[in-house]
Parts: sequence; structure tokens; C-alpha cells
Amino acid sequence: MSPIKTSPPERVPAPTRQIVAARTAVAFVFALNGLAVATWFARVPAAREGLGLSSGQLGLLLLAMSCGAILAMVTAGAVVHRAGSPRTAAGSTTLITVGLLLVGVGIGVWSSVPLVAVGLAAIGYGSGLTDVAINVEAALVERRLGRTIMPRFHAAWSLGTVSGAALGAGSAQIGVPVLAHLTIVALVVLLGTLWSVRSFLTARTDGRLEENPATAGPAQGSGVLQAWREPRTLLVGLLVLVVAFTEGTANDWVAVAFIDGHDISEAAGAAVFGIFVAAMTVGRTTGTIALDRWGRVPVLFATLALAIVGVTIAVLAPSQPVALAGVALWGLGASLGFPVGMSAAADDEDRAPARVSVVATVGYTAFLAGPPAVGFLGDHVGTLRALLIVPILLVPALALVPVTRPPVGTRQAGPAVHAGDPAPL
Repeated sequence: MSPIKTSPPERVPAPTRQIVAARTAVAFVFALNGLAVATWFARVPAAREGLGLSSGQLGLLLLAMSCGAILAMVTAGAVVHRAGSPRTAAGSTTLITVGLLLVGVGIGVWSSVPLVAVGLAAIGYGSGLTDVAINVEAALVERRLGRTIMPRFHAAWSLGTVSGAALGAGSAQIGVPVLAHLTIVALVVLLGTLWSVRSFLTARTDGRLEENPATAGPAQGSGVLQAWREPRTLLVGLLVLVVAFTEGTANDWVAVAFIDGHDISEAAGAAVFGIFVAAMTVGRTTGTIALDRWGRVPVLFATLALAIVGVTIAVLAPSQPVALAGVALWGLGASLGFPVGMSAAADDEDRAPARVSVVATVGYTAFLAGPPAVGFLGDHVGTLRALLIVPILLVPALALVPVTRPPVGTRQAGPAVHAGDPAPL
């Protein structure tokens, strides 16, 4: 009788497969969210021209998106706690889709500033809710994998913005109508998100973390009010605020600033924005290696210093090639602050949704103050020179970097990574 043959044990157990599937799904939603947001940013010059706005008026219009984002941050902790990350991401992406369609109609059909403002508010609110939901899910996946991958999730977001910038530059170059461009992107983002959220880890437990008793029952509160009283959480939020301002100023203004200050075309301005987000993608993809080797604090010191130098060069450089190099340094320097801040907020799994919500709320205040501040400065000193407000804020923010160090005794769940586990994202 021949011996009974048995199958060798699988190298990757079922839970690990689920984590890998969730990792891929979360990264994809990050990328789609970046694509949606960058699609609007890449067509900001077209919106300014189509609506006949000055820099100051454009800054006020951009404020509508920031207001929507701030409102989302205030409510996101409770929404994610009650509905769960998958449902929140699906519903908020639907709202982004509606917002993009309204913006397209407001620019390309009716030339209506109020309609565009409503659309931007919807994009801001939807993107803000999505941001908190996917950061909470990403922090859970990061802990389950046992390695630093949060910046790579944000690199996926940046990759989405690179794609959005490229599509925007190409659409502007060949004359694709804004409405057609935004409609196609909106549908792709919606369908891709609805498909991806089914693989989130929390999708298996109706949105709640089955491993985490603190968030497992409806009787527990979201903990947001308590998180607002925690000094470390607020200081992390303040650091994220400055980093978000650094990143958001480029998103909103770098294309317009180079068009005005360096006398380039609309398509070239969108390409400059593409350089910034491409540099951010590189920084977030490779930054995980540096973070695992040297830790959060020294790496953030180095990258924020790089951003200070980059913005200064981008504004003051006497030639366009040198200025573009400054934009690249700006993107590299701004790449890690936001994802590291989210990881720091989620160090304790039990309190992650509340703390991520608070840090995001404080951080997104930058998007409330940033667009009008740069716009009004631009009316007086020129849009390009107004960008110097970024290094002015970054220098004192360096003192906040040590608060991102993980607190002693923090409960960080998740198995260590063993040989045979899948490669990191």
C-alpha cells in the first residue's frame, strides 16, 4: 500500500491572507481618494479662468472645500465608531462623486460660483470622512502586520494624486471639458471604492474590531471628548496642522503660483503640481525604511528641514529648472509628516478612532485657514511670494516633532511578522 499523501501546511494562514487582502484594499481606496482630490486641484487654474476670479476670490472659493473637510473632522470619530470604516468610506465616497459632478456643472455649464462652492463643500466633507475611516483601518492593518507601512498607504494616496495631476495636465492640454473630465473620474472612484471596502478587516465584523473589546459594543462611547483633553493628542494634531498646511498649500497654489510667478501655461502648471505629488509619493514609499531604522523623531526632523529648504528654493530661485528642483524637495520634505502623525494618533488601538479624529480635526484646520491666507497674501505680494508663509510656519513646528514618539506602555496589538509572511506593501 502506498503511503497516504498529505498536503504540506500552507505558509500563510487564513488570518494573514485576510490582512493582505485588507492591506491591498485600503491602499487602493487611499489611491482613489487621492485621484479624486487631485482631479479638482489640477483643474483649479481652469476654474479660476472659467469663473473669472482673482487670487483672493479663488482663495475664498477654496475655503468651501476646507469648511466641508473641517465639518467632517468634527463628526468623523462618532461616524466611524457607529458605522464602521467600510460603510463610512463607501458613503463618503458617494458624496465625493456628487461633489465632483456639481463642480463640473458649475464650471462647464452654468459658470456658477455658488454651485461650485456647494460641490467643493461636498468633496471636502466626503474626503474628510474617508480620510479618517481609511486611516483608522490602515493603522489596524499596520499593527497586524507588525511593521511600519502607514507612509506607504499615504504613498498610494500620493500615487493617486500623481495620476490625477497627469490626467488633469493632459486634459487641459488637449482641451477636454472640465465636466467630462470630472464625471469620468468620479465614476471610477466610486465604483473602485465600493468594490474595495468589502475586503477591509472591519468589514468582517460589521465595522467593529472583533479583537478590541473597547470598541465592540454600542454601549461604549466614541471617546472623542476625552481625546480632546489629552495633551499629547493635541500636540500631535498641532504638528499635523503645520504639515497639512505645508502639503495643502502646494495642492491649492503651486500650479497657480508658477503660472503667475514663472509665466508658464496652465498645462505646465498642472505638471508642476505633478512634480510635487510625485516627490511625495517617492518620499512615502521609501520613508518606511528610514522610519523603521531610525525612528519617527530624527526622520521627521530631517524631512521637515528638507521642506523648508525646498519651498524657499521654489519661490526664490532665479530659473525655472532650479525652482522645479525646489518643488521636488518640498514634496519629499512634506511626505512623512501627515502619515506619521496618523500613526502616532493610533498608537493605542483602543482609542484609535477618537484620537485619529481629533488629530485630523486639528490638522485639517490648515485647510480652513490656508487657502484664504495664501490668496490674500497673493493679492499683495504675488501668489509665488506668498508661498514663503510655509517655511515661516515650519521652523517653529520642529519643536513639536518629539511628541510623535510612541508613549511608554502603549497597547499595540498585533502579531509580529514571521518568516514566510508576505512582503510589505
